[in-house]
Amino acid sequence: MSCDRKVIRQEFLIGERALFKQENTDIYDTIFDDGESPLKESRGIALYGSMFKWKYPLWYAKDIHATDCTWFDMARAGVWYSDDVTVDNALIEAPKNFRRCNNLTLNNVTFVDAAETLWSCNNVKLNNVTAKGDYFAMNTNNVRIDGFKLVGNYSFDGCRNVEIHGANMLSKDSFWNTDNVTVYDSFISGEYLGWNAKNLTLINCTIESLQGMCYIDNLVMKNCKLINTTLAFEYSSVDADINSKIDSVMNPSSGIIRAEHIDNLILEKDKIDPSKTKIICEG
Repeated sequence: MSCDRKVIRQEFLIGERALFKQENTDIYDTIFDDGESPLKESRGIALYGSMFKWKYPLWYAKDIHATDCTWFDMARAGVWYSDDVTVDNALIEAPKNFRRCNNLTLNNVTFVDAAETLWSCNNVKLNNVTAKGDYFAMNTNNVRIDGFKLVGNYSFDGCRNVEIHGANMLSKDSFWNTDNVTVYDSFISGEYLGWNAKNLTLINCTIESLQGMCYIDNLVMKNCKLINTTLAFEYSSVDADINSKIDSVMNPSSGIIRAEHIDNLILEKDKIDPSKTKIICEG
C-alpha cells in the first residue's frame, strides 16, 4: 500500500455522495447506507469487506478493485459508466448491475438477482460466476467466460465476440442476434437457442432445445449431443457433427448434418432446396 493513499476503516457512511470524487483510497469493512451515489466519479479505490446498501454506489468511476464485498438488494444499478473495474469474491443481491463498463473482471461472483445485468459493457472477463435473472449480458462485446452458471432467459442478446468455457445454462432464447460466439464444454437447456445469430460455434456441448439453432448464418457444432431437441436448424446454414440422435430436423437452408440418427427429417421443397443440405446418419 502506497504511503500517499488514504485509508478508511469500519465507517458507517450515509447521505448522498458520501465519498464523491474520492481518489487513491483503501476502504476496509465500511458500510454505505441510505444515500445515493456514495463513490460517484471516484478514482483509484480499493474496497475490502465492505457493503453497499443503497443505490448507484459506483457511477463514472475508474480503477476500482472490490474484494469480499456485498451489494444488498437496494444497491441496484450499482456499477455504471465505469472503467477498469475488478470484483473478487462478491455476493450481489441487487439487480441491474454493471452497465456500460469497459475493462471489467468478475472473479467468484454470485448474482442473486441478475435481471438486466451486464448490459452494453466491453472487454469483460468472468471467472466462476453464478447468476439468476433474465436478460443477462445484453449487447456486451469482447467477453471471455470460464466457469459459468445461469438460470435466466434471453441471455447474451446482441453480443459480439464471446468465448464461453464450462457453462451450465438454463436459458430460453439465449444468444439471439449475436455475432461470433463460441461455447465450449457446456450444457444449455432452453427453447429457441441462437435465433438470428451469425457465426455461432458450439464445441463439446450438450443441448436440450425446442426449435433450437434456427435462422442462423454459419452455425458450427463439433462433437455435440442433442437431447430432446426438436425442429432444429430451420433456415440455418449449418455444419453439425452430432454424436447422438436428433429427435427432429426441419428445413435447414444449407450445409451438412452428421448424426447417429434423425427420428423425423422435415424437408419442404416449397420452402427450401433440400439439395443444399447433406444429411449423414450412421443408422
